[in-house]
Amino acid sequence: MARKLDTIQRRFLLAISGAYRTTPTAALQVILGLPPLHLKLKSEVEQVTIFRLGKNIPNHNHAPEDFEETETGWSSHPSCHLHPEQISLQDGGNLMVTKAIYTDGSKLEKGVGAAFCLLENNIITHSWSTKLRSENTVFQAELLALKEAVHFALPLASKTIKIFTDNKASILAVSNPKSPNKMARSVFNILLNHPNIHLNWIKAHVGYLGNEKADALAKEAAESQSSPSIVKLSKAFLKSSLKKSMLNAWQKLWTKGDTGRSTHTIISSVSLRQANWSREDIIFFTGHGPFQFYLRRFNLSTTSTCPCGLEGTPIHYATECLFTISWHMKKPAPQHADQWLRNVAGNPSSKSRIRSIIQHIHHNQPLFRPD
Repeated sequence: MARKLDTIQRRFLLAISGAYRTTPTAALQVILGLPPLHLKLKSEVEQVTIFRLGKNIPNHNHAPEDFEETETGWSSHPSCHLHPEQISLQDGGNLMVTKAIYTDGSKLEKGVGAAFCLLENNIITHSWSTKLRSENTVFQAELLALKEAVHFALPLASKTIKIFTDNKASILAVSNPKSPNKMARSVFNILLNHPNIHLNWIKAHVGYLGNEKADALAKEAAESQSSPSIVKLSKAFLKSSLKKSMLNAWQKLWTKGDTGRSTHTIISSVSLRQANWSREDIIFFTGHGPFQFYLRRFNLSTTSTCPCGLEGTPIHYATECLFTISWHMKKPAPQHADQWLRNVAGNPSSKSRIRSIIQHIHHNQPLFRPD
């Protein structure tokens, strides 16, 4: 199956890169940041298995019921909506209020924390915080803090009470009547029935007392040794986990593979980010191009020798060929050739010379053919 999928993917890799037909598929996958199709397919199948079919997947610690369910439709009648003054995405840090609630969420190496505090006349009169599991996202922490703050605000809502948060995404989520997030919908319904509760964005880390206190409480909760509150995991967590597994499997294939070794010398770690290589770069660094050494290897020439009398390797054309002298770089010692290639690949000026050399060879092919 893997080989068949590689064959299908290979056509597109060649079309995207413009590489020579003999360029190894494994090398093109790494250069273009496109994982092998069989690994991508496996990841997609696992997502469907747990999200759509509700079944466990092998070698994974979480069951389908551990994840958030996606809500559909409207949380209330479409004619019902929040009052325009209830939501503000403008920085409210300078608003003159004597009583306000500030919320925050934080994700650190030791865990995730959510918190809110009540500020009255510049004095913290009440605070709440909790630790979440390390698998939870900071967005979930922000939503939980907002949910708890809204519940706390209910007895205070006989008059307008403002809740400040530095996370715009959570404000947008709880103000959306069609939000797929269950927690966001519960906050929306409370806001709908209590128009005196207002949500306001506030700029983070600029010295606002309430925001700084909420931030400190969230960080303290994240680093605490207390038992975490159980909040269902987001689908983003599973997707991230499956992506890491896919990258690990891809890395093993790339490390242990027997093709594309010249490319592995330069790019040893796989990534979903495309290498910043042009067509000429790919031709030079893979060694699959208009070089006498390459042509002889694939029986397209009777000799591997350049017309100048030396062996026609890629490094030869970049450092000592008489016909490319305008773009020469210093030739490395044989034992330093790999490091030289890595240095050239990471230097824009050197890559510019490489591109000029490849273009020159392509435009003057008869000059570089000994026969």
